[in-house]
Amino acid sequence: MSDSARLLAQRTEPEALMLWRALQPLRGIVRFMNTGAHPDDETSGMLAALTYRDGLSISYACSTRGEGGQNDIGREAGAVLGTLRTAEMARACDVLGMTMHWLSESPEDTITDFGFSKSGVETLAKWGHTRTLRRFAEVIRTDRPDIICPTFLDIPGQHGHHRAMTQAAHEVITAAADPNFEAEGRPWQVSKLYLPGWSGAGTAYDDDQPPPPETVRIAGHGREPLSGWTWAEIGQHSRVLHATQGMGRWVGPAEGPGWPLHLAISTVGDDTGAITDNLPDSFAAIAPRVRACAELDAALAETVAAFPDRAGILAGAGRALVALRAARAACPPDLTDVLEHRLRLKEAQLARVIRLAAGIRAEARLDSNHARPGGQVGARLSLHAPQGPVTARLDWAIPDGWRARDDALHLPPDAQAADPYPVLHQPDGPCGPVNMTLTMTLSGQEVTAHLPLESPLLVLPATLAEITPQAIFVNARDPRATPLRLSDGATINLPSGWACETAEGGLTLTPPPLPVPELSRLAVTVAGNPAEVATHISYPHTGPLLHRAPAVLRLRVADVALASARIGYVGGGNDRADHWMQAMGADVTVLNPSALTSGMLAGLDTLVVGIFAMKTVPKLAGFMQVVKGWVAGGGTLLTLYHRPWDNWNPDTIPPARLEVGQPSLRWRVTDETATVTHLAPDHPVLTGPNPISPDDWGGWVKERGLYFAKSWDIAYTPLLEMADPEEAPHRGALLSAEIGAGRHTHCALIVHLQMEALVPGAFRLMANMIAPRRRD
Repeated sequence: MSDSARLLAQRTEPEALMLWRALQPLRGIVRFMNTGAHPDDETSGMLAALTYRDGLSISYACSTRGEGGQNDIGREAGAVLGTLRTAEMARACDVLGMTMHWLSESPEDTITDFGFSKSGVETLAKWGHTRTLRRFAEVIRTDRPDIICPTFLDIPGQHGHHRAMTQAAHEVITAAADPNFEAEGRPWQVSKLYLPGWSGAGTAYDDDQPPPPETVRIAGHGREPLSGWTWAEIGQHSRVLHATQGMGRWVGPAEGPGWPLHLAISTVGDDTGAITDNLPDSFAAIAPRVRACAELDAALAETVAAFPDRAGILAGAGRALVALRAARAACPPDLTDVLEHRLRLKEAQLARVIRLAAGIRAEARLDSNHARPGGQVGARLSLHAPQGPVTARLDWAIPDGWRARDDALHLPPDAQAADPYPVLHQPDGPCGPVNMTLTMTLSGQEVTAHLPLESPLLVLPATLAEITPQAIFVNARDPRATPLRLSDGATINLPSGWACETAEGGLTLTPPPLPVPELSRLAVTVAGNPAEVATHISYPHTGPLLHRAPAVLRLRVADVALASARIGYVGGGNDRADHWMQAMGADVTVLNPSALTSGMLAGLDTLVVGIFAMKTVPKLAGFMQVVKGWVAGGGTLLTLYHRPWDNWNPDTIPPARLEVGQPSLRWRVTDETATVTHLAPDHPVLTGPNPISPDDWGGWVKERGLYFAKSWDIAYTPLLEMADPEEAPHRGALLSAEIGAGRHTHCALIVHLQMEALVPGAFRLMANMIAPRRRD
């Protein structure tokens, strides 16, 4: 990190505030687990209140990495987006001091965000019901929460992934406690399951049934004493880190009404007024015969009450450590299962309090964020420990086989490559292969904190290759050579008739004169061994990340007819429609979004507006008034899908009124194999220059489309009809209107993603949509 980045980070974490927050979970022993299906499903404001006001220890269990979601800040998609969203979730947890558990263990896991679903049954079938429940039980047995609470309900109108996790939450209570259920870890009995007593309906979802009756409420009152922020505001400080999903909103200083919950399952009896009713509220309540437990409770209370007196905090923490070790030694065997994990958690929480109260700063700096197996990276440790009752020692924490010598870390040849999908995140806890071990001694008691580096070391794959691009489309009607970059020593086995020749700045992939329409997956090897590619990701809110995958060139040849046209493209940074149109052979000019002028349109036949561009290109909404006149004069406009909140005013943005439907669940078709009926089979967009046939709707991935139009001016002709199973058909997926001498086509199909997946029909449809209006 640069010095400026460090200073900015330091401003967000003043030591006094961090110390106050670290003290709060010492006040109780109840552990609360929120559950969901995606990063950003957590109920952030409620969690802030539970830990920083009520003293509960909190965690979040999430099934998927959000690979199938939108991306508001870039073009990362699939498992690469999953890597980014995993890191965003970790940063969001850091704000709340919340432990993070993932059910999905790798990019290849069946538990994945495969795209929008409307059915929990469908979701669990794709994830694997048995696998999902086993992983969930393992998380429960690891975290050992007293309470679990899904964010969403298992009702129609809700995302199928949400429904699946809520169904699994009911099932896992029995499974995790059953010693005969096959899952790692010792059985654990969750005491309570709560369901949200609020509706999950909104811009995305539309719950068909009302929420269950409120049986208890987590109050929304109060503010954090040091900052003056409400719990909802702190929740938004966490949510804004889900930047790919456009999260984070200004909620203002008003205290909220709270969060109503419904007690669905309890093994300890009914509540009388709080979610902690009938649960042990102290160590002494669990083990009344162990005197050290009562001493531990008293010492923890003294530690919290001493704030802001750091000497008093350290004195209380020292007594708490002594009592904690005594309680552990005296714990009877029959109480070990319910006491030990709580003692272990309190010890880790005390270690953090001691470090902050003592003013200890531990730092590790690396010369590079990346390293190769068998290589080395410059590295230095720095420890600042003011004089006082705490002594400290700082060491490297590195895997077996690594060496820390001469201000450098030396990696063995078999060092494991970076894991883009870690299954556990703990704030201020280990991250990646290299960490720090801070050993502190207070009141004769030694306590250890395992601390992360300011930025994790990313270990590159042992057999690394670079191949750019990783996907190539060749139009069989106009087979063109494509620039290709391949790292030294890497080779690729090309189909018969193809050639790869050295050119200035790299290589050129040259197709034969008559390439065969097909899809080829060509593996890259180094010294005969399959290679991997490393995708580097870096955003200010996450820091550097790395996703690795097999090095493969996907090569698609398809027959696509193109009309002669000069095409302009305005993108929002969320699709590569311009790239794929050029790959087809289209004449595309990318327009400068910061300097849109009417003169830019003068030489164009067609203008393509990318997804979300109305939101991400500030000048575009105003420029649409100019575009309307250009369309009426004979221009062809293609707008790719937008959300209603993307500055899409149905009366001012399109050439004629066109309203995007919401909640989006009602205005999408998630079944990528859904039958597509041509409502206007003779329409130019469906007939030329490529006649669109049923074959063109085959091989689609993820879904058909979303954010379909809800209503439109009579000028628009709906071209397609499609539906999810047992639902009424939609006609707002593809609309086209003759506007004066020109045409506007609005496409809510995810055609940009189909082109990334090299689906031939998507290229053929795109070629038709960008074709100028024919003049008879």
